[in-house]
Amino acid sequence: MTTLDNLIAELCPDGVEYKKLGEVSEICRGASPRPISQFITNETDGVNWIKIGDVEASSKYVTKATEKITAKGATKSRRVKQGDFILSNSMSFGRPYILGIDGCVHDGWIIISAFEKSFIHDFLYHLLNSNPVQAYWKQRAAAGGSIQNLNSDIVKATIMPVPPLTVQSEIARILDNFMELTAELTMELTVELTARKKQYEYYRNELLTFSDDVPMVALGSIGKNLDSKRKPVVKGLRETGEYPYYGASGIVDYVNDYIFDGDFLLVSEDGANLLARNTPIAFSASGKIWVNNHAHIMQFESYATRRYIEFYLNAMDLSKYISTAAQPKLSQENLNKIPTPLPSITEQERIVEILDRFDTLTNDITNGLPAEITARQKQYEYYRDKLLSFPVKQQSPL
Repeated sequence: MTTLDNLIAELCPDGVEYKKLGEVSEICRGASPRPISQFITNETDGVNWIKIGDVEASSKYVTKATEKITAKGATKSRRVKQGDFILSNSMSFGRPYILGIDGCVHDGWIIISAFEKSFIHDFLYHLLNSNPVQAYWKQRAAAGGSIQNLNSDIVKATIMPVPPLTVQSEIARILDNFMELTAELTMELTVELTARKKQYEYYRNELLTFSDDVPMVALGSIGKNLDSKRKPVVKGLRETGEYPYYGASGIVDYVNDYIFDGDFLLVSEDGANLLARNTPIAFSASGKIWVNNHAHIMQFESYATRRYIEFYLNAMDLSKYISTAAQPKLSQENLNKIPTPLPSITEQERIVEILDRFDTLTNDITNGLPAEITARQKQYEYYRDKLLSFPVKQQSPL
């Protein structure tokens, strides 16, 4: 048996007591002095004003504040101290952070304090991050409206295991080591992924640079444009269904009908998206799908040509083809006239074979390095939730 197994067998052989978090800690919401601009100060005696922007998504601790508020402002806010937990109560809510500094927090935070008799910090951190707790908060926060909002009453009502502190310490030690190893491996994989992406872009640009004997033709003459069939989803079809509904940056929703069936290349029409390149300019879509009027849809005679055009469009600068209207976009006319090098089908197949291998390694969330990074995180989450699951201690009859 492991040290942890021995501790559990010795200290809680009949199970673990579960309590509402509000019974074993103090929980309250932050507060904001208003208007906040009147209380911001650069004086050295100012109080740390901890904002959402002061935390890093991957961090366990809050160690800095970029602004301070006056002593008067602090009386209208909520004081926090090192060791307290704070949770964001909206947007990406529920992510716990341990405070490494004293200060004040606004009403976008929920504060958990005075828990030390029941929990050690590191154990509580993993417990608050666990899937059962996070799922409970999401479910309760979504009840009664489309905007998710985590309030202090929901946090207080969260039922959590309270094992002996010695057991907590051993579990926290194991999970901290696991989390540190996961972070190290993820960082190494991320560095490798960045290098592979640069390598991929280099070879892609080399492979898509052609000699003068390769003809340049208008894109519209290579494939068939099907824009006339695309349309927004009508209200009755908005219920979630089995068919992907595509827009300018990928799948928007799933609907219960389709207008296309086959293999297609979708090209974003949204000018802002095309210039920012936050998502692929061109992307493949297969099977039964619905496409709205924010993505052009093209069909080609072969996989090699469709994929070759996808690589080419994602590598080129399309800014000159985007309109300068109030809402910039890539029109069908401009899309069709984009000059495109058209090597032989054999050469297209060779280019696609090479770039497909690179693309799988660098971008595929099922088989490539991104999948490995995701797998590392899921492995930690699996063992975390397993270690934080305890049999419920039964109450002795009177």
